[in-house]
Amino acid sequence: MKARFSRLSVIILFMILLLITGCESPADPAAERGNPGAVDRIAPPGQFPLSSKTIGLSVFVTPPPEVEDLNTNSFTAYVEEKLNIDFKFIMASPAAKKERKQLLFAAGDYPAVLFSGELTPDEQIKYSMQGMLRPLNDLIDEYGDNIKKIFEENPGLRKIITAPDGNIYSLPSINECFHCMYSQKLWINTTWLNKLGLDMPRTTEELYSVLKAFKTEDPNGNGKRDEIPLTGAADSWRTKITGFLMSAFIYHTDDNYFYIEDGTVAMAAIQPEWREGLAYIRKLYREGLIDPAAFTQTIDGLIQLAGNEDEGVIGSAAMGHIRMAFTGSNEERNTEYATVPPLIGPNGYQAAGYFSTLEFGQFAITDKATETEAAAAIRLADYLYSEEAAILNEYGPENLWWRRGEPGEVDVHGRPAKYKLKPEYWEQRTQNEGWNQMGILYRNRDLRESWAVPEDMYSREGYEHRLYVETEQNYRGKEPEEVLPAHIYMDPDDAFEAARLRVQIHDYIESNMVQFITGTKDLDTEWEAYLDGFKGLKLSRYMAIYQEAYDNYIRSG
Repeated sequence: MKARFSRLSVIILFMILLLITGCESPADPAAERGNPGAVDRIAPPGQFPLSSKTIGLSVFVTPPPEVEDLNTNSFTAYVEEKLNIDFKFIMASPAAKKERKQLLFAAGDYPAVLFSGELTPDEQIKYSMQGMLRPLNDLIDEYGDNIKKIFEENPGLRKIITAPDGNIYSLPSINECFHCMYSQKLWINTTWLNKLGLDMPRTTEELYSVLKAFKTEDPNGNGKRDEIPLTGAADSWRTKITGFLMSAFIYHTDDNYFYIEDGTVAMAAIQPEWREGLAYIRKLYREGLIDPAAFTQTIDGLIQLAGNEDEGVIGSAAMGHIRMAFTGSNEERNTEYATVPPLIGPNGYQAAGYFSTLEFGQFAITDKATETEAAAAIRLADYLYSEEAAILNEYGPENLWWRRGEPGEVDVHGRPAKYKLKPEYWEQRTQNEGWNQMGILYRNRDLRESWAVPEDMYSREGYEHRLYVETEQNYRGKEPEEVLPAHIYMDPDDAFEAARLRVQIHDYIESNMVQFITGTKDLDTEWEAYLDGFKGLKLSRYMAIYQEAYDNYIRSG
């Protein structure tokens, strides 16, 4: 009797333990969402820390090479202490981040949060349909005061990051770099212009005349014909010469061949104006005014060319900013160069290339996040969008490399400066104080243009001011009224097909462009064959996919 009672007691005790265990907070995020009582309360917007308990967050990141150690970084420690969170970083190098991200999702090993996601529109649709990405709408409504403020300041932003199902699955990093918006620039040697008594070229014919003079009139004064009138590179930021030159005939950026005309997505590379542009560039090439290496060399080759001087050999070069080539021991020579305004073509056409400075798809929350982690993650994103976080992310703690503005210091607009970079900033290379813009931030133009500028914009410290002035004077307002959005949603199957077609079509255009310019192909006799070649590449289908996506974007309001 006692034995039977003892066995019964054990069974009852075991059942009680099961019930108690079942009432504990589950580790599974989905289970936690089904048990709201297990969710820690997160502080409302603007209040720190987020919780009395430290909240762990697993985060996918791509640390910049300039940052020594993200785990011991000063800004990492500051954010962790301010919010009472504990980062567990899953890291990938910039070169490997795309493949690593895709492998993590494929294996189901992805973290709760993405900081360096670069999720494409089709990836967002694909992963959200599979339940891997969490909609952010409700979290933003409850916790995202800074996010909502940014939506108000940028009326089109919410639309462009909203998926077709009405949900927001990712947030961009916003860096309103004014000169970057108009980064398709040509820089010309003004010392040579002045020596030869030449004006800044404004038209395609004037540029031709200037380049001809650079080639034949020995502007560097060494008695040799070693001048290179026009050069560039094939692999770096706006270093392709064709982007700037072609935009005197038809709108073209060096990484896209689309333009918008009366609501229609059009392909520049099949238009008569494209052929006219090729003929002009071919003329420059035939007369030795374009460096043949411009179509093949890397940015390292351009840097080496810029350093090959006592006298200097580069007359003009395409690049986003001139210190891309003139750097290091040869840095001072960059002051001899100024930007050429977008050229006016023979038919009166003129366009500046325009580029979005939003880095889309950076921040996202996955289904691996518990309710507590999801709320903490959106509060983290909201903080990173603050002005304080943007400055600390980029420049580290106050009074190390930056300080508050002082009386008499002015910004690029002549207003009292809010901040000033210290001389020490220009000396640092690798550092462990900030994230160097990793993750998301909100550096709008008001913030970027509120820093003190020196009187001499040609000094090292005045370089950003100089880029602002060059862009304001020569490029702003010369872009088309409408360009294809950089971030546009489409059906995942269509996106996959478009990506495959894009590679083939772009390779075909770029290969033929160089061949027509260099004379490997005859522009007069082989143009029609070039156009016929697009049929086998399914150009019409490619255009139809983008037209449908653009129409849907317009209809979305």
